[in-house]
Amino acid sequence: MHIITMIGAGQMGSAMCFPARGNGHEVRLVGTPLDREIIQRARMDGWHIHLKRYLPQGVKYYQSEEMHAALEGADVLIGGVSSFGVDWFADNVLPAIPESLPVLSVTKGLVDLPDGTLISYLEYYRRRMGSNRLSLNAIGGPCTAYELADLDPTTVCFCGRDITLLRRLREIFRTDYYHITVSTDAEGLECAVALKNAYALGVTLAVGLAEKREGQEGKLHYNSQAALFGQSVKEMRRLLKYFGAHEENIIFGAGDLYVTIYGGRTRKIGTLLGRGMRFEDALAALNGVTLESLVIATRAANAVRYHIATGAMQAKDFPLLLHCDDVIHHGKPAEEIPWDAFEEDWNL
Repeated sequence: MHIITMIGAGQMGSAMCFPARGNGHEVRLVGTPLDREIIQRARMDGWHIHLKRYLPQGVKYYQSEEMHAALEGADVLIGGVSSFGVDWFADNVLPAIPESLPVLSVTKGLVDLPDGTLISYLEYYRRRMGSNRLSLNAIGGPCTAYELADLDPTTVCFCGRDITLLRRLREIFRTDYYHITVSTDAEGLECAVALKNAYALGVTLAVGLAEKREGQEGKLHYNSQAALFGQSVKEMRRLLKYFGAHEENIIFGAGDLYVTIYGGRTRKIGTLLGRGMRFEDALAALNGVTLESLVIATRAANAVRYHIATGAMQAKDFPLLLHCDDVIHHGKPAEEIPWDAFEEDWNL
């Protein structure tokens, strides 16, 4: 049995309680300062107010000020903060842990640097810490929190620098429904699974466009969604290649793109925009829901625009990403999807 401390009681961090407890490990779930209500309610009977499910029996709950007690004797630290909690995690958690404690982050996202480089949150953590003393690893792949909690089978990828450690972590968490590939291409995997958030926004524009055209909420047309999905994979592959990622990472990026399209907050914002709602009004309609897809779309587009300006990239290779960025930041109507720009001549 291992002691697993999870810091960040959001949906995915909390959902990791299921494979961990299912394998008989001691699980300590620690809330951030924004998770107080989650921890307070879960202490009563295990009910997670956002996941809308009971967490496994035996999970121990801690408020943020109790973090040091929750870290005592831990074998693995799960970083379960959202992308909006990355700086809090870097400032308050990473400096407090020993070098011997491996970190396994579920946080998906990218940081765009002034020179047009995109880096993962793992690399961001390393640069913030000023050293490589900590073992920083991450999880990526097609896995939604609520379906993990429902024990629906999936295959994810654990990534980091030490293949031996990754294999050990796999043995701790793998179950008959939670299957794990391991990879030392951490930057490649993290880039792939973060980009899917930006492109899921693009694909779900087609959902709203179909509803607007048919005048019927919930009306779907799969041709347009599939076309945007294919274009998304095409552009994601180009970005991964440019940033030096192994081509196999597209498997997890495309899988994660699929599950994101079919549920969650990104689908909601994309649908509203596709119906013709202005970006500001769509945000207001979602009543303050955090949307990591908007952050990632913006950062990825910033990087691409930088490299277009230097001549290293061409705008014609990323029409969907640039369209999403124009919708978000420049008031372009979502319905003006550049379909013609998706056509290519492949004289093979």
